[in-house]
Amino acid sequence: MKELIKLVDRKLDEYIEVCYPEDIFNAMKYTLMLPGKRLRPVMCIETARLLGCDINKVLPSACAIEMLHVQSLIHDDLPCMDNDDFRRGKPSNHKVFGEANAVLAGDALLTFAPQLIIEKSTDLSSEQIVRILHEYTKFAGAYGLIAGQVVDIESEKGNFGMTPQETLGFIHLNKTAVLFKLAVRVGAIAAGASDKTIEEFDLFATKFGLAFQIYDDIMDEISTFEEMGKTMGKDKASGKLTYVSLFGLKEAKDKFNKLIQECYGIIGKYNSHIFNEILGKLQSRIAE
Repeated sequence: MKELIKLVDRKLDEYIEVCYPEDIFNAMKYTLMLPGKRLRPVMCIETARLLGCDINKVLPSACAIEMLHVQSLIHDDLPCMDNDDFRRGKPSNHKVFGEANAVLAGDALLTFAPQLIIEKSTDLSSEQIVRILHEYTKFAGAYGLIAGQVVDIESEKGNFGMTPQETLGFIHLNKTAVLFKLAVRVGAIAAGASDKTIEEFDLFATKFGLAFQIYDDIMDEISTFEEMGKTMGKDKASGKLTYVSLFGLKEAKDKFNKLIQECYGIIGKYNSHIFNEILGKLQSRIAE
């Protein structure tokens, strides 16, 4: 996994060349190149590899998904959103470059990512590229990531269009699980997988995404700034709807462990050391 992270880091740095106006490219690269787990691009690459695809074919798309994820982090940290001054242990983008440039850096990453897919995916067919772009724009927009963010913001005000449980499920699915779903679906499409196989990986990513968000909710309750690299306890202080606030810490841990076991059950037949490592690391953190 470390080798895949190094590969992704190298390609991300290579794909964005700083030129005039330097401020916007520096702002884009600042958050993008902060050390991270790179879970989404790694899962995209590993899915493609498991299904017999040369990983170089999917690298541009994997990096594009990471750019979309980082865009969401930059915007999420803004004062008008979650208002967080730190990301991955460093000052948030808007604290370094100002709010206006942070907004524009997020916008630039959002639009650069599909450009990257089109220009660099030379080993994929036109049909595959169009299908990947459709997945990207669908999951990035009002039917995915943006929808999750909107409902997350509204829920802080106590505005629920559904029951609290249904609202939480919608947020977790669309704000978190959606990018893991995008990652594995893109990897499978690049490998030319059948619709049945794509849906199998989609189910795995959905359960993993839900588990990952519950993990994040738990860590916000029990972890420290040094461990997570961001302000802890903000969700509780702001009255945000989380799995822990709704069901309690014990039930959150039980649900997390159940989802992780279901993930092992789905992906086990592929004997993936990468996926097993990802699942195992999350489990070990919660068990500590």
